[in-house]
Amino acid sequence: MTSQQKGRRLVVRFQLVIDCADPDRMARFWASALHYEFAPAPDGFATWDDFHRHLGFAEEDLAHGEDHLRDPDGAGPRIWFQKVPEIKTIKNRLHLDVSASGSPDLPEATRRARIDAEALRLAGLGATMLTDLRNEHFAVAMMDPEGNEFDIN
Repeated sequence: MTSQQKGRRLVVRFQLVIDCADPDRMARFWASALHYEFAPAPDGFATWDDFHRHLGFAEEDLAHGEDHLRDPDGAGPRIWFQKVPEIKTIKNRLHLDVSASGSPDLPEATRRARIDAEALRLAGLGATMLTDLRNEHFAVAMMDPEGNEFDIN
């Protein structure tokens, strides 16, 4: 343990990476869904594609558009939509829960209305509603434009 770590908690940062066929489409969907913004390319590069070319990525592996997001408040993780050739074939082993209902002390009708409104908003952006779980789990199961499951709660 270094002297800088001794007596302090080591802060670990992470980036969420989502494999997909169309990074630009997915970045635009999730930026709207999560109220995120497109992350600027690293200093010295005009675009993330330029940065990835610099790292040696093949042209067919580039996003050719937006593919990096960040939380404008700095609270949530960065997200990178990585282009991959294979398609999703099985259920996610990890999924996002998008909290839209508000504080648990709000009236149940208000919370349910907020969940419904958010599910409809995201369906309008290209998500698909899978099941209405509000009676069981107080959530709505959905899929993003490439079939990744997530919940609105």
